[in-house]
Order: sequence, then structure tokens, then C-alpha cells
Amino acid sequence: MCELITALSKAHDTSPGTDGITYNMLRHLNAASLSNLLLLFNRIWTEQEYPSQWHEAIVIPILKPGKDSSNPLNYRPIALTSCLCKTLERMVNARLVFELEKQGCISPLQSGFRRGRSTFDNLVLLETQIHNAFVKRNYLVSVFFDIEKAYDRAWRYGILSTVFNFGFRGNLPIFLKNFLSYRTFRVRVGNFFSNHFIQAEGVPQGSVLSVTLFILHLSQILNHLPSSVRGSLYVDDMQISCQGSNMHLIERQLQNAVNKLIAWCDNNGHTISAEKSRCVHFCRKRNMHLDPNIRIRNSPIPVVNEIRFLGVIFDRKLTFLPHVLHLRKKCEKSLNILKFSQKWLLCQKTNKQTKTSWGADRTSLLRIYQAVILSRIDFGCMVYGSARPTVLRRLDTVHHSALRICSGAFRTSPVESLYVICHQLPLHLRREKLSALYFFRAMSVSMNPINQLALPIGLRRLYDSRPSHILPFCERAKMLLHGSDFNNITIQSFDFFCFPPWDIPQFSYLNPFSGFEKSSTAPVTFQQLFHHHRYQYSSFIPIFTDGSKSDGHVGCGVVSPSDTLSYRLHNFCSVFTAELVAIFCALREISPSNQRKFIIYTDSMSALQTLSHYDIQMHPVALKILSILHFLSKEGFYIIFCWVLSHVGISGNEIADSIAKFASTFLTQDIPYRDVKKSFVSHLHTTWQNNWDLQMNNKLHFVKPFLDMWPILPIRELDVKLTRLRIGHTRFTHKHLIFGERTPVCPTCHTDFSVTHILIECPSFKSHREYHFNSPSLTLQDLVGNLPVFIQNFLTTRIFRVRIGSTFSHPFIQHEGVAQGSVLSVTLFILHLSQMLHVLPSSVSGTLYVDDLQISCQGSNMNLIERQLQRAVNKLLAWCDQNGHTISPEKVAVSTFVENGACILILSSKFETPIFPSLKRYAS
Repeated sequence: MCELITALSKAHDTSPGTDGITYNMLRHLNAASLSNLLLLFNRIWTEQEYPSQWHEAIVIPILKPGKDSSNPLNYRPIALTSCLCKTLERMVNARLVFELEKQGCISPLQSGFRRGRSTFDNLVLLETQIHNAFVKRNYLVSVFFDIEKAYDRAWRYGILSTVFNFGFRGNLPIFLKNFLSYRTFRVRVGNFFSNHFIQAEGVPQGSVLSVTLFILHLSQILNHLPSSVRGSLYVDDMQISCQGSNMHLIERQLQNAVNKLIAWCDNNGHTISAEKSRCVHFCRKRNMHLDPNIRIRNSPIPVVNEIRFLGVIFDRKLTFLPHVLHLRKKCEKSLNILKFSQKWLLCQKTNKQTKTSWGADRTSLLRIYQAVILSRIDFGCMVYGSARPTVLRRLDTVHHSALRICSGAFRTSPVESLYVICHQLPLHLRREKLSALYFFRAMSVSMNPINQLALPIGLRRLYDSRPSHILPFCERAKMLLHGSDFNNITIQSFDFFCFPPWDIPQFSYLNPFSGFEKSSTAPVTFQQLFHHHRYQYSSFIPIFTDGSKSDGHVGCGVVSPSDTLSYRLHNFCSVFTAELVAIFCALREISPSNQRKFIIYTDSMSALQTLSHYDIQMHPVALKILSILHFLSKEGFYIIFCWVLSHVGISGNEIADSIAKFASTFLTQDIPYRDVKKSFVSHLHTTWQNNWDLQMNNKLHFVKPFLDMWPILPIRELDVKLTRLRIGHTRFTHKHLIFGERTPVCPTCHTDFSVTHILIECPSFKSHREYHFNSPSLTLQDLVGNLPVFIQNFLTTRIFRVRIGSTFSHPFIQHEGVAQGSVLSVTLFILHLSQMLHVLPSSVSGTLYVDDLQISCQGSNMNLIERQLQRAVNKLLAWCDQNGHTISPEKVAVSTFVENGACILILSSKFETPIFPSLKRYAS
């Protein structure tokens, strides 16, 4: 049942097949219906029968971009198959992938559709081979193959033979044979269907199992390469290369490899296209030399100067100039989306009057930029980042143009100010960030071929003696980390296949304090509850664990009746990692004991919840904990976990917390990738801050000396004006730089006009400053800083009187809230109240319309939904307490939608007091 629920939870809401059953229907089945569905799947598996309707697919043709619609070959077929069938496929596929990865059946040089792998692996492998050939002053010839319709022509018998050769017996091969046999499809155009067509060969389109079977089969082609030729695969994108100082020898070796690949393809039903395959001769030698002549049968493979491989253009000298130029051209076209969003005008003519909006706000524009343009620039930057700085600077203009559009900054604004005002890293720092994180990620996957690219001693000396040559990626990443705390750290490996899908570990914990809030309950009450709990579990040996993190120190502690243990961890480790390591150390101490009943206490609810929700990508220390628990349970140990409150006088927890804070013995422990990632991002932010500190003459630096994200005004007109004032570049003060005019001069002071001069220094505007800001002496930070003085004065104590007819009351002082009837009040209010949505947990969604708040949560377990919503409500109440609001329990409405065991619970709330008067001005 666990496998079935996991398969349904990981499925996307795709279109149904011929039976019309959707994933949404299957997720809403109750427990009895799910049991019947599982019984059906087991009968199909054991009785070796396959439903005939599951063999049929509906194909919808989608025209490829920029292609002729009259040619049927220019359409991409999208196959729709049964969701029931794909659910069973997903369960079988999980078991098959587990066995294939555990046994090492798939070559590590195949990166497609595998956990922890990506296209970057193949790109880095090729780039490393090219740089190593250049430094040796060798030739490197690469051949990029195009396998014609590899998916549709995969030999089914060859797939089954491969599965059999790897030792799979029993129901699996028969199920795969039934799955691949008798496949038919119909083409649907609009509401019209074609006749049935028989798919005699190939793997079914749109099926979950097809990808695994295909890469399993095609990966065997790499086993036929000679030892002198290297190759890699990303699904069916194959590349082989050979290097040396003798071109004739390279030709013979590559031709031998090509002949072997052709022979394998002939035996397995594939065809390599000579016309679409390409050969690139990578070389930086200036003397005349011939290009290689390699043939597929009798057709020569065309030799080109550049090739697009997995989204990155490699040129023969590896300058990456063609790639950067192509990337810049595409990004400049995409800038039109930002320009349109920025200049989008809503005009509504009524009685000869026009109302105009300034378009999208800065937040929306930045999101569009990151999704459409910046994602393209980021892709493959760890590879093309080795290009010369003059080449890479061609992309900076796109980055700067986009940031000017998003922020509304004037054209003359310094680029450093653009980075800070939009809170976007410069591209060179962004490339360093992505390169380092990819390097760390590759180190965390033990089977990644990138980990085998360490330079031999001889090659390293060659690079040292020829410093003009560019180092390969791994060495560049090490140079980037050299001299920092990240040098020579060991990343903890991910074990994506620690537990088989049919034996998922079950974990639960006790909570004796449920129903009691720490903020409203006396510590003595929790102590009494804990003593009662210990009385119930007096036969279990108690062990207390805790983790601690402070500036420059991370530690964990374990307290048992007979001993105490404390270890210090690397400073990069998070407190969450420290809590998990403490639990792991406790279990490690339990294993040699003669006792069998233990209870482990921890004050980390997040650690217990992580352990109770198994996932193959969960924290590596949590996986080790579940693994050792699985081992101890087989040895007869009975171990219970229990959550305790911290700092309420529970002695064991207090001791564990104390020894964790002062731990001095270092524990040899690899650092999890997520902790290294967080630390490196913080380190890069510090580097950016140090660079910003050097910009002492920058006008924005005086207003904003620290790099943080300031609130963005939702009205773009106000946000653009405030941005230009903060940067210090406006049309009035700096348009002369564009039009070649003279600098405008103040007639009173005879100095150049500037934002600082107008707002702060010029005596001509002294009366205006006193009138609007109640002070003749102000600083620019007071006026346009994070909380401008205008808004402060606007929110200061306001007075109102009540008028009934012509009679006025005495003046009343409005100490809190924003002014009724003011234009700025609405903007400040929604800017403030919108922050409430940021405290919601990720499992709970919420919306706001001014002050009408609604949150919702969905799932199949009502108890889990209640806990998640209660947690969200507690966070909202805490936020309201800090910001002067009150949610009325009487006006809260709860709606529950239940169908077939699945439920959606919606909570709508209304604030108790009028929201405007109760608004805290300081928080605003």
C-alpha cells in the first residue's frame, strides 16, 4: 500500500487515456478502494495477464516551432495512456530502478533520467577532455551521433534480452514482455480519431517504464567502445572522443569505434544517421593540419567548426564565443517581454479622461526576468564560464538592461547600484555560485564520473608550467575555493537507494505535551507531565539528545544514565544536522548494549518529523538513523522516540543542551550538501558586501550601506521615483549625460544640481523641508532610506474630530493605525499586511484580499491536516500579536470538502477590530 500511495503522490496531473480515469480520481479513492486497486495490480503481476485496453494510446500531434505544418514529420507526437496503467508502471519502475542502480547495471557515463545526474555531467566531461588535450598540445576529435528515431525503433527483444542477462527472472520479464507487446495507437485531431495503428517496435511513448528500459538497453552501446576512445550518453545523445598527437592514429581509432557502434546498432535495430551526425576537431595549433575523415558505412561524417551539444555550443578552439553570441541574441529578444510588461498601459477613456497605470511592479518583473532570461544565462555557466572575460562581459549588458527595466532606474545609473537595488548578484559572482554548488553536488553523488576527474601529478605539473592554458572545471572549482574554509571539505554522500521501495521504514514518536502551549503553560506543569510519562515508560532506559549552534561553534550532546557524550561539529553544520547527529550517536552507543528497551528524548520536532516522512532525498544523517534503526530492530532492540520541550526544567534535556554548547571533542563527520550550500551562499553574500563597502563614492551606498532586500512599493510609479532618488540619478539631474548638454546649475548656490543638493543642501528649499518634514536639517537616508521620514511624519500622531451636522466634537488622538481617507494609507496597509502570508508553512496555502484572509490545506489524512492548519493558525496569531492585530474566533469560518476519503479544509478569518485603526505604525 505504501508503494501505491507513493506512486500516486509523485504523479503529475496529466491527461487521461482511453478509459478517462485521471490521477485526481485515483487520489480521492478511500482506503477500501485503494486496497481493491492494489489487489488488481497484484493479480496482473502474479497471473501474468495484461489488460488489453492498456495497450492502446491516443496520439496528439503538436507542430514543432517554426516548421512547415503540411509535413507530417514536423509534428511531435504526444501519447496519452491510461493513468491506471502508469500507476502500476511507476510502482514496477521504482523496484526495477532500485535493483539496476544497486547492481550497477547502467553505465555511470549515462546521465539521462537518473537520480543526482544532469546534462552538466556530460558537458563537464567533454570540456575537461578538451582542456587536457590542449595543455598536452594534442588533437582531440569528437563525434556527435544522431540515432534516427531511437525511441521508436528500440528493439524489444534486445531490451528483454538485456534484462534477462542482468539476472532478472520470474514475473518481471513476463510483465515487461506483456507491457511491450501488442501496442496500438490512434491519432486524434480535434474530435476526430484515426484508425488503429500497430506499433511493432520501439518502446511506448508516454509510459513511465519506457525511459528506464530504453536507457538500460542503449547504455550497453558504451561497452563496445575501445579503451582509447571515451564516450558519454544523455539518453540517446551520444558523443565519443579520442585525443593524441597523431591524426592518422586518431582516425583509425575513431573509425574502429564507429564501426563497432554501427555493428551494435545493426544487431539492435538502430540506425546512426551520417547526415545528421557531426565531427569536431578541437585544436589550437596554428600550423596547417588535415581534418579527420571518419565514415559511417561509406558516407563521411561532416566536420564542423562548432556544435550544439546538450544546449551549449562548443567551438573548435573552445572560446565559447559562438555560444555567448547566440545566448545574447536570444536574451535580447526576450527582453521585449520585460519592456512590454514595464510599458504596459491600461487606458480607459471616460468623458475624455484617460487613466494610466505604470504596468507591472518590480517584484513581478524580476520574477519574469529570472524565469525567462536569467535561467538561460545560468544554464551551463560552469562550462562556458571558462571563456575570456572579454567574451563573458557581452552578457553583462543583457543583465544590466534587464535590471534597469525591472527597477525603473535611469539610464545613467551605476551598475553596482542596479545590483543592490534589485538584490541580484553580478553575473561573475553568480557563475561562481552555480559552479561551486554544482561541484559540491557532484561530490555528494558517489557514482558521478566528475569525482574521477582529479588531475594526475604529471598533468598537474604540465598545467603549472603552462599557466596560459585554462584549467578544467574541477580544478577551477578548487581554485575558487582555495584560501577559504571550503577548501578540502568532505561532502556527505547521498544514498538514493538506501531502502528498497517495498520495505520503507516506518517511524513514529511520542508527544506527551500535546495540547499544551509553551507560552501559556507554567514550566512546572510540563515537569509534572514528563514525570507522569516517565512513570508509564519506567522500564525503558532514557537517553537525552540535543544539538546546539552559536557563532563559531556547533555541537551535539548525548546523556544516558551511565555516561555523557559531547562532540563538536564543523561550523558549516546547521543546528538541524547537529540534532540528527546527536540521535545517531545515541543509537551508535545503544548498539553494543545488553539492554534492549530504550527511549530517546529530543527537543527537535523537525528532526522527528523528518524521520517520520521517509524520502529518498531526505537528509543523509536521517537516512543513516533509519538504517541503524532497521538494523537494531532486527537485533531485538525496542527503541521509542519522544519529543520534549526545551528550557522548561527537564533535567536530562538541560544537561544535554549544556554539554552540546561546550563540546570540544571534534567528531569526524562529513558535511551534508545542504549545509555547505547554505554556508557558501552566505560566504558569497559576504564577498558581495565587501565589494559594496568599497563603493564609497556611490550615491546609493550612503542610503543603503548593507545588502538586504528592502520592501518594494506595489505601485510602480511611486517605486520608480523612490528608486531614482535613492540611486541619485534622475532625468533632471543626469539627462545632460545622454544628450551632451551642460550640467544644470543651481542659480542660488552656483553648484551642480543633484538629488542631495535639492533635498538636503540648497537653502532655497529650506522652507519646503520645514513644511513637509518638520525639520530643516535632514539626511538623505532619512528621506529615501528604508523608512523615509515622509512616511514617519505621515504616520505620526494624528488628530480627528467627529462632525454631526455643523457641530464638532473635541479633538481625539489616533495613536495607532493609518489615516482613514488617505491615498497612501491603502498602499502602506496592504504592504504591511501582506507579510502575514510569509509565515505560513509550505503545506498551507493562503490568499488575502485587503484584510479578508483565507488559508487552506488538503490531503487524505484529516488528523495531519488539522495539525498543519493548527500550526499555521498559531503562526498567524503570533504574527498578529507582534503587529497589533486580533483574529476573532467568533468570526472564523471553517469549510471542509470531502470526497472519497480525500479532503480539503478551508479556514476563512476576519479581524476583530477595524483593521486600519489597529495597524501598528512602526511595523508599517
